[in-house]
Amino acid sequence: MNPRQVVDYMMEKDHFSQFLGIKIIDIKENYALIEMEITKQMLNGLGTVHGGVTFAFADSAFAFSSNNDGNAAVALSVTINFTKAGREGDIFRAESVLVNDTRKTAIYDIKISNQNHDLVAKFVGTVYKIGKKVVEL
Repeated sequence: MNPRQVVDYMMEKDHFSQFLGIKIIDIKENYALIEMEITKQMLNGLGTVHGGVTFAFADSAFAFSSNNDGNAAVALSVTINFTKAGREGDIFRAESVLVNDTRKTAIYDIKISNQNHDLVAKFVGTVYKIGKKVVEL
């Protein structure tokens, strides 16, 4: 399976990413670009995007990029920094890029921006390669 086919397979089973309304924009090996529109159900009590929504969005990009070679990898460690509040109607984009790869781990840099190209959050994640194929899980 090529990277896009792997992500399509994952997305078919990923009901949470579907629930968020995530759209796959571009997939290459160890790379993902996804998009999502912010709805009122994603807002917190202050009228801005709930941090958990932004985190989950970044986590989906992380999963799609780190598994799209067909080898299953799971999050080992992640950090996120929120840099700008999101609002209803915003279009978020998350771009996940491989920055370091070893036999058992890999590190990805994920940037979340809005429709104005403002940085909304920066997410860095490390995966552990579990030694199984995505289609085996």
